[in-house]
Amino acid sequence: MTDSAQAIEVSNLHKRFGPLEVLKGVSLTARQGDVIAIIGGSGSGKSTFLRCINMLELPSAGTVTIHGETIAMKKDGHGGLMPADRKQVQRIRSRLGMVFQSFNLWQHMTVLQNVIEVPVHVLKVPRDKAVETAETLLRRVGLYEKRDAYPAFLSGGQQQRAAIARALAIQPLVMLFDEPTSALDPELVGEVLSVIGGLAREKRTMILVTHEMKFAREVSNHVVFLHGGVIEEQGPPEQLFGAPKSERLKKFISSIH
Repeated sequence: MTDSAQAIEVSNLHKRFGPLEVLKGVSLTARQGDVIAIIGGSGSGKSTFLRCINMLELPSAGTVTIHGETIAMKKDGHGGLMPADRKQVQRIRSRLGMVFQSFNLWQHMTVLQNVIEVPVHVLKVPRDKAVETAETLLRRVGLYEKRDAYPAFLSGGQQQRAAIARALAIQPLVMLFDEPTSALDPELVGEVLSVIGGLAREKRTMILVTHEMKFAREVSNHVVFLHGGVIEEQGPPEQLFGAPKSERLKKFISSIH
């Protein structure tokens, strides 16, 4: 496999919070066009792993490489790591679209303003071009009519769809989803999964932390089962869900049906 085919390569990632080691040497490669679902119980390290990819959490050890460029790290003096070059992290982070559990929209901005904020003020896209792109994205996620509304006047599902449009507006190399439906009422989950499913069919590179097992099975081409900070099992979805080898994975799958 050539580097050009690799979107993300994480090697031997460790993360400690004080004496607690949450990630214990996790490695993962995502090729361009991969949709990787990360599953596992609460406290298994799923969200921490995702947040380490874009340096929202700083790894204690290991490397993260985005499209062939390894994020430079140095020792922080407390036994951990910190970025050696903040500008490199900002530049790489600007190409990673992140969608959080709790939407994280800017409440004082309209939906349209939320979507154009980073392209205009960080990526220096001309405002009229950013607005045109934003309106296209909002049509796509079914929110064009709500473009002038503030987040407080939207349902949770609408807010999450706006957050997806905002993440797409930076034209990301990779989309990262951290439990995107966990804060939603059950009747709103489908509308968000429908948008994410559409992105998967476009062969967008995505890493998706989710507890929606049926959805993970349908949209991903690779599934990773994290348990206790390590990858317990990984492979194609039909293998992990249809014929799991690990006793822990069998137990996990049976517990959620």
